[in-house]
Amino acid sequence: MTVTAAPFEIATGIGFGDGGFPVIAGPCVIEGERWLVEWAGALRQLARECGTEIVFKSSFDKANRSSLGSFRGPGLEQGLAALAAVKQAHGLPLLTDVHEPSQCAAAAEVCDVLQIPAFLCRQTDLLLAAGETGRPVMIKKGQFVAPSDMLRAVDKVRSTGNERVAVTERGVSFGYHNLVVDMRSFSLLHEEGVFVLYDVTHSLQLPGALGHQTGGDRRFARALARGAVAAGADGLYLETHPDPSAARCDDATQLPPETTRQVLADALALRRLFAAEGRPVEAGR
Repeated sequence: MTVTAAPFEIATGIGFGDGGFPVIAGPCVIEGERWLVEWAGALRQLARECGTEIVFKSSFDKANRSSLGSFRGPGLEQGLAALAAVKQAHGLPLLTDVHEPSQCAAAAEVCDVLQIPAFLCRQTDLLLAAGETGRPVMIKKGQFVAPSDMLRAVDKVRSTGNERVAVTERGVSFGYHNLVVDMRSFSLLHEEGVFVLYDVTHSLQLPGALGHQTGGDRRFARALARGAVAAGADGLYLETHPDPSAARCDDATQLPPETTRQVLADALALRRLFAAEGRPVEAGR
């Protein structure tokens, strides 16, 4: 029996259900406060030109980098200060990753949404701590996890009394150094009353393919995003950078501005098409 998900907001005017289509976008990792504020403003304008608002995303720490010497970010204190500067300058709602239970309360003071990284999607203490903040929680689906397995992670957050939780599909391991996106994932989770974002850029990764770092191929961003929206994705998550070739993290998969524009335009056009044809777009409907 299909369960209908209850609509909820993740930020003022941005939410799941009732025709909503959240877009979470920003650079992989914070590369400096002034840089972050400038790019947030440019990205907000780009999204508005496409006809949508965004939740701005960036990470204060990338704790699962391939190599010890890889850039991780400025850390919790400086990173949250940079994100707070973005909110002060542009009024954007914010999302960031948390890796340890002790980070959740501090992150929730600055950010509107907390994200659980894919490799940590089963970490009970982390899920509970994130849920207890009362902030919306986005759980990345691990590359090793089936859609049905994510129901247990969702239940852990909901056990805190926090019903504002969704899953982010980012592909599943397909042999070594490759990911594939099972488009059935959206329907399977919808049947259980769970909203599902589609992570455009992390599903383009080739984990560990370059030895010292993760590779990837951004050529497929538009095709996979269109496929996910057609399959029922309830929103998009994507990492975007003003100059991916100079990015200090995920340079092979972060999207440059023009590709970001194209991906958003495609997704929003498909959503408008579905709405014009009277197709239901809420999870579990």
